[in-house]
Amino acid sequence: MGPDRKVDVPVYDVSLIRGLWEVRVKTYRQREKKEQERQEKSALTRINQQWQYRIYCKTLKSTERNVLHQYLERSTLPDTACTEHEQQQDVHQKLILQLEGDQWRDFPQELQWMTYLKEWHVRGTKIQRLPDVLPLFTQLIVLRLPKNAISELPPAIGKLTALRELNVSYNRLSRVPPELGDCENLEKLELAGNLNLSELPFELSSLKELAHLDIAENRFISIPVCALRMSGLQLLDLSHNNLTDLPQDMDRLEQLVTLFVHKNRLSYLPHSLSNISTLRMVVVSADELTCVPTKLCSNPAIKFIRLYDNPRAKKREEEKQKTSRRRWKEEERKDGGEKEFMEAYISSLEDRDTVPYSTTKVSISCLL
Repeated sequence: MGPDRKVDVPVYDVSLIRGLWEVRVKTYRQREKKEQERQEKSALTRINQQWQYRIYCKTLKSTERNVLHQYLERSTLPDTACTEHEQQQDVHQKLILQLEGDQWRDFPQELQWMTYLKEWHVRGTKIQRLPDVLPLFTQLIVLRLPKNAISELPPAIGKLTALRELNVSYNRLSRVPPELGDCENLEKLELAGNLNLSELPFELSSLKELAHLDIAENRFISIPVCALRMSGLQLLDLSHNNLTDLPQDMDRLEQLVTLFVHKNRLSYLPHSLSNISTLRMVVVSADELTCVPTKLCSNPAIKFIRLYDNPRAKKREEEKQKTSRRRWKEEERKDGGEKEFMEAYISSLEDRDTVPYSTTKVSISCLL
């Protein structure tokens, strides 16, 4: 290399490079420290729970310990002589909490050590509130609490994001917390027979996986707005409420298969019901019902069931139908022109957009 030749030497700011690496190292160490603390805390929690459980068991009598082990203990697997199906069934049962009978007035204290549970089946007790440790049961899939004395659902229920089925029927609920809308995997929700329940929070419209909604035997005067936005809903039970009409946008429920609206005060059904292609069953009370869509009645794929709650009304309806059939036969013999006019009139109803869409009771008198 000649003495006169020039060489370009790149110049770097070493302090800048060192600063970048120090930030990266610091971030990595912080993450590592947090992970270690999390693991230590988890291990300490398990050890602490085990010791608390052992101490608690020592305070019990032998008979009480046996009762406790029946629904709490899961330390051993079945005998090796058992079949694989029996083993799986036994393990599954150990993941279920079952309480039944009016001797239960509160959840057992030992429940705090059962956060591994998958299902709760609590029925016919005097229990009035859910335990404070409820949000710790993040693995819960089924929560069945029918026929108890529960007066409210805590907002913490929204922490149970794995929950697929919730049954709080026949309790004493007067409201539902909006946090329930955070249970995004919920597929079945039963809230029947709470008597004081008259509305649902709009936040429940985020339950896109919900296929079964039962809010029968409550005080709803209209369908909750959130229910019309549950796009995956297949069964809707609104029976035994105070409904006087159904909304015109019922066809928003594009996957609805079964609709129960009997034991209400409906006088007509909206035309939009006939636009739901998946609909297979509709059950209504016909005491006050005078108008239904012709398409709904004539569709052979739909079981349209009219229930008569009032025996007198049922008898009058039967007599009216017999009379109309007799008159129809007599007039059919007289002249076929009037029959053609009747058929033309009924077919014209299919093109109307007015509400009610059509009527099943048509009375026409012609002066010849």
